[in-house]
Amino acid sequence: MFTGIVAAIGRITHVNPLGGAAAGVRLAIDAATLGLDDVAIGDSIAVQGACMTVVRLAVNSFEVEVSRESLSKTAGLSAPGEVNLEKSLTLSTKLGGHLVSGHVDGLGRVEKFEAIGESWELVVRAPQDLAKFLAYKGSVTVNGVSLTVNRVTDVADGADFSINLIPHTVAVTTLRHLAPGAMVNLEIDLIARYVERMLGIK
Repeated sequence: MFTGIVAAIGRITHVNPLGGAAAGVRLAIDAATLGLDDVAIGDSIAVQGACMTVVRLAVNSFEVEVSRESLSKTAGLSAPGEVNLEKSLTLSTKLGGHLVSGHVDGLGRVEKFEAIGESWELVVRAPQDLAKFLAYKGSVTVNGVSLTVNRVTDVADGADFSINLIPHTVAVTTLRHLAPGAMVNLEIDLIARYVERMLGIK
């Protein structure tokens, strides 16, 4: 489990195929600013919001293996570049965001990302199957960042949700690189998913 509060920005430095076209990849990630002293092989680290298992560890870097299935359901894990990082929470961790599983529910598309006064407005188009989980003042995770929904507008193929980003969030996460048309990893609120399951039981 995670909180959706990004601890550091790392960088995918190498993407090494694990086999043929149908196989996944091994990612080498520079995580010098994350602090890996308390990380062991087998631990979980959220990379761009996707929970990954550490399979190799060095002083300032770690490696994870990503299946082809995971690559087909996520964005930002198939090429070198910056990624949001968060170590899994412990019982003594402050829950500054919301409970995040690190299981990407789907991909969203950035519709708008622009400065408004001192802040930034981010509008993301969520697919139809995730639209029902989005609510005003509810929580959503975008590329591993816990965010609060300010507005939801239903559209034919899903829902557009708007988020106000403070300058600090833009400065310390990879969200600053977003532009219209970019794909982002979405994880809807865990509680909303359980509520849907309970209401759907006959």
